[in-house]
Amino acid sequence: MRDTDTASLLEALPARLCDIVRAGAARAPHDHALHDGQRHWSYAALAQAVDDTAALLRKLKVRGGDRVMVVAENCVAQAVLTFACAAVDAWVVHVNGRLSAREVDLIRDHSGARRVFYTASCSPEAAAHGQRHGARVADTAFGQWMIGELNTACVPEPVHADGATQTAALLYTTGTTGQPKGVMLSHRSLLYIAAVSSRLRGLQPSDRAWGVLPISHVYGLASVMLGTLYAGACLYLCPRFQPALLLQALEHHRLTILQGVPGMYARLLETLATPGQRLETQLRFIYAGGSPLTPTLKADVEQLFGLPLHNGYGLTESAPTISQTRLDQPRADTSVGMVIPGVEARVVDADGVDVAPGTPGELWVRGPNVMLGYYREPGLSAAAMHPGGWLNTGDIARRDADGALFIAGRTKELIIRSGFNVYPLEVETVLNAHPGVTQSAVVGRSAAEGNEEVVAYVELDPRRDVTLDELHRHLAGALAPYKRPAEIIAMAALPAAASGKILKNQLRQMAQGAVHNKHGRE
Repeated sequence: MRDTDTASLLEALPARLCDIVRAGAARAPHDHALHDGQRHWSYAALAQAVDDTAALLRKLKVRGGDRVMVVAENCVAQAVLTFACAAVDAWVVHVNGRLSAREVDLIRDHSGARRVFYTASCSPEAAAHGQRHGARVADTAFGQWMIGELNTACVPEPVHADGATQTAALLYTTGTTGQPKGVMLSHRSLLYIAAVSSRLRGLQPSDRAWGVLPISHVYGLASVMLGTLYAGACLYLCPRFQPALLLQALEHHRLTILQGVPGMYARLLETLATPGQRLETQLRFIYAGGSPLTPTLKADVEQLFGLPLHNGYGLTESAPTISQTRLDQPRADTSVGMVIPGVEARVVDADGVDVAPGTPGELWVRGPNVMLGYYREPGLSAAAMHPGGWLNTGDIARRDADGALFIAGRTKELIIRSGFNVYPLEVETVLNAHPGVTQSAVVGRSAAEGNEEVVAYVELDPRRDVTLDELHRHLAGALAPYKRPAEIIAMAALPAAASGKILKNQLRQMAQGAVHNKHGRE
C-alpha cells in the first residue's frame, strides 16, 4: 500500500462499523465470516443477527448516543453487539469478563451505560458479573447472554452523521496511572485501521485468521476482528489463549493468519517439548504486537514457523496501529517498522523540538486513527493532545535513518539510577535472552531521594534449572553496573491483562511494598 492511496482509502470508508458486515453479505453472502468453535457463520447470517440485535436494542430503549456496555470474552455475541450498537449509533463499551468486580463497576459507572450485556455462554466470569448485577438471562441464536436493567439516568451524547466525529467505541485503558480512562474512538478511526491492517497483511477472502486477542482490547477489536471482516475473510474466535487450542486450530482449521502478543508466543514455545522444532502449517503471515518483542523470542518463533515474525506498535489512543513491518520487507531486528500510510510521527525532546535520527525522544503522532479524546476528562485530553492534532504517545522511541521506529519504553517507566537513565526494555531484552527465562518485566522503585533501584520480575521456564544468581551473572556480562537489577524476583506467572500485556503498575506497587516491608514500614 502506497501513502498516495490514503486519500482514496479515506474517501471509500463506510460511515459506520456495521457497514463492514452489510458489504460482506452483499458481496458474498455465503462466505464464512466467523467460526465460534462449533459452527461457521456466513456473512448473510451475521448481517441478519446484527439487524435482529439492533431491533432488540431499540426495543430495550437504547438510543443514539447511549453507551452500551458489553462484558464478554471473544464470541459471536460480542461481535454482533459491536455492529448492532453501530447500527443504532450507540457507543459500544467493551469490557473483558475477567476484570474484577471493582474494575467492571468503575467502568459501568463512569461510562453511564444505558444497558449492560453479559455473554454468559462463553464466559463464566461475565455470567458472574451479570448475576451480581441482577441481569436477566436471554437465549439467542448465538448463545446465552444476560441483559442488565435500564439505566434511566443515562444521558445520550450527540449523534453525528460524519463517521470521523461519531464515537463508535469507548475503550478503557489504565496506562501507567492505574486509573481507568475511557478512550473515544470514532467509526473512521477504527475503520481506517481495519482497512490499512487488511491491506498491509494482504488479506484475501480465502484467509482464515485466529481471533484469540480480546475484542475488548483495541488490538483484537480493530486490527484482528474488523480488519479480518473488512477483507471478507473468516475469523476463528477463541475466548482464551491456550497453546493446545492454537495447535488444534492450526491443524484442523488450517489457519493462514496468526496475530498475537509476545507472551502468547513465549507460552507456546514453553509448551512444546522439543526446542528448535518446526511446525508444518498453512500460515503465510505471523505478527506480534501489544508489548515489546525481544530478539531471542523473534528468532525462536521464526524457527518454529519458518516465517518472518512481523512486529508492530500502537496504543488504544491510536486505534491502535501506528507502525508495523511490511509484508514484503521483513526485518531481522526488533524494529516496530515504518509508520503506516496516512499517519505522521515525530520524535521530540522535552521542549517538543524534533531530535536527530537515532536519538531517543518522546513519540508524537497524528492521523485519521487518533482518538477523539478521553470521555468526560477534558484535562487529560488536553494534556495528551498538542496543537496541530499531535497525540503524545508517552512512549520513548528512536527513528533510524531509514525511517524505522524502535521503542525504548514508556516515558513514565524510565528509571533514574544514580543520575543515569535506565530503559526497562533494554534490561528485559538481556534477561529474555537467557534460555531459562520465559518473560520478564523491569520496574523502578524509590531507594533514596531522587534515586531509584532497578527491580526485575521473571517468569522462569519450568523445563530448565536456573538460579537467580545465574541470572545476575548473565546480566553482569551484558549491562553496565547502573543498569543491573538490585533484585531479581521469580514469579510463577507475571500479572497480565487479558490481552497478554504485563501489568507493570501492579509490579511497581509490589516492588515498592517489598522495600517498605524490608525497612520495617507498613
